[in-house]
Amino acid sequence: MEYKIALIPGDGIGPEIVREAKKVLDRICKVYGHHFEYEELLLGGASIDVHGVPLTEETIAAAKASDAVLMGSIGGDAKTSPWYQLEPSKRPEAGLLRIRKALNLFANLRPAYEELKGACPLKEEVIGDGFDMIIVRELTGGLYFGERKTVEENGVRKAIDTLTYDEKEIRRIAVKAFEIAKKRRK
Repeated sequence: MEYKIALIPGDGIGPEIVREAKKVLDRICKVYGHHFEYEELLLGGASIDVHGVPLTEETIAAAKASDAVLMGSIGGDAKTSPWYQLEPSKRPEAGLLRIRKALNLFANLRPAYEELKGACPLKEEVIGDGFDMIIVRELTGGLYFGERKTVEENGVRKAIDTLTYDEKEIRRIAVKAFEIAKKRRK
């Protein structure tokens, strides 16, 4: 099999993680006779440093033209990084939110494993003899993309950050969660 994979190393520990993940993919190619063609793309702070923006149209187009995208972490230390001196729409995470929308990456899947059983807030008798949980979180609506504004009421400033979902967003994340549940222990 041949696949085109976009590599987005990102920032911070992202490049290290993507470099190691690529080694795993290369090993898969060797063992199973696949061929992966890689294209490295910039997103977040790495893109700001080169292009002045957290995500370019060229990166979006290249990611869309790929069969898969392997992405590392995006962002840096908000206290020390110059990226966080920029206004919010120019910061690394703005690129992350934008690529999620562009690629329709609406579902974040967070599995929990037996090793994490002790950290679970559920009682032992509820967990029973098995701990098999996956959190399915919506990524392209709600607080990430809601309207933000500051108003003054009675001489007091007030911040407003809206959380809105339309029924299509709710339906697609619920369908995804149920599809995953059917493939697990139900």
